[in-house]
Amino acid sequence: MDRTRVAVLGAGIIGAACARELALAGLDVTLLDRGGAGAATTSHGEGNVLVSDKGPGPELRLAQLSRRLWPEVLAAVAERSRAGRRAVEAAEWHPKGGIVVATTDAGARGLTEFSAAQRSTGVRAEELTADALRTAEPFVTAAHTAAVHYPEDAQVQPAGAAAALLTDACAAGAALRTGEEVLAGVVRGGRLTGVRTRGGLLEADLFVDAAGPWSGVLSARLGAPVAVAPRRGDVLVTTPLPPTVFHKVYDADYVGAVGSSEEELQTAAVVESTAAGSVLIGSSRRRAGFDDRLRPEALSAVAAKALRLFPSLAGVPVMRAYGGFRPYVPDHLPIIGADPRLPGLWHATGHEGAGIGLSVGTARLLRQLVLGEPTGVGSHAFRVDRPAVLAAPAPRQQEQPAASRRQEPQEAHEAQDPQEQGQEER
Repeated sequence: MDRTRVAVLGAGIIGAACARELALAGLDVTLLDRGGAGAATTSHGEGNVLVSDKGPGPELRLAQLSRRLWPEVLAAVAERSRAGRRAVEAAEWHPKGGIVVATTDAGARGLTEFSAAQRSTGVRAEELTADALRTAEPFVTAAHTAAVHYPEDAQVQPAGAAAALLTDACAAGAALRTGEEVLAGVVRGGRLTGVRTRGGLLEADLFVDAAGPWSGVLSARLGAPVAVAPRRGDVLVTTPLPPTVFHKVYDADYVGAVGSSEEELQTAAVVESTAAGSVLIGSSRRRAGFDDRLRPEALSAVAAKALRLFPSLAGVPVMRAYGGFRPYVPDHLPIIGADPRLPGLWHATGHEGAGIGLSVGTARLLRQLVLGEPTGVGSHAFRVDRPAVLAAPAPRQQEQPAASRRQEPQEAHEAQDPQEQGQEER
């Protein structure tokens, strides 16, 4: 009996997680990327696995599912093969917990209300006294007005975590094809049956858009555009330090920055250490298309906010800065499920800055939907045909000239982005 063929378009951490789940379920999976696996958004992330930054609702439920799954998934990967064990070590799973710190009276009130609402949904959120905060984070500012500890928050090395998921996907039979840009979709009888790449035609029964910030461009080329746009974020990296930051620590303004739809620069202090001893300092959010230039004003604003939390970082050398694009959706919810406009097309995208943490839960939910299994979390809020997803045109990419269009017989035509621009399947 022939197996269902699935093409996952995008080999970042979301695509790798989806390929793994579907391959383990017995489907015939091909994972496709125009560049290298995990080489774009995934490799430019911080590796957050958070419940602390999400209020009650569908995204928090997906985050809670993902947090439960992460240690189980990594243990399963390590158990399946020697290569898996090595890959899991590189993922650097660290359930170190998070601490949210308020430095104003208004911030303290907001944090207290927010954490109380989270506790009502089962999130562990523990208020810290001044002494308890000082014990947990000796170098944090004394000028704080409230602090909440989230023991469930964790961190991974994002590229390493993606590699672990990809290793297991390939061990389960998935095939990885890199350096193949999707140029158009092939539609027969109203159904997406193939994609044309620079390497030729790839046919499948199901296609999963896991292209992250490039999903708007990719989906338009396939003939069913979704309103996913890039949102830029930047991070500073210090030289290795003696132990200085022991949790993921961020100020109470971070939740507001995450939920903002403003196009202008939004910043909040997010500070955490890595296994190598460097301190990562974020975060910023701005909507500037696919402009990948570092902005000194953004880096300066990020550093200033971080120094309010950790004054002891003043004078610490910064050895580099990096940035990346997040897949932004106007209602701040991911897109997960079948596209009712184009049978054969599915989406797993739009996670903005939460894609690392939500990847394994997203993949589990997608597998359940594809196979018609009961879902552990509701999927209605993530459906494709909601106003925020269909309201805006796909973002335009201006790195490449328009591709030529060809006429095809009516029963087999290619759906292409009218602009034919972009790097779509990261």
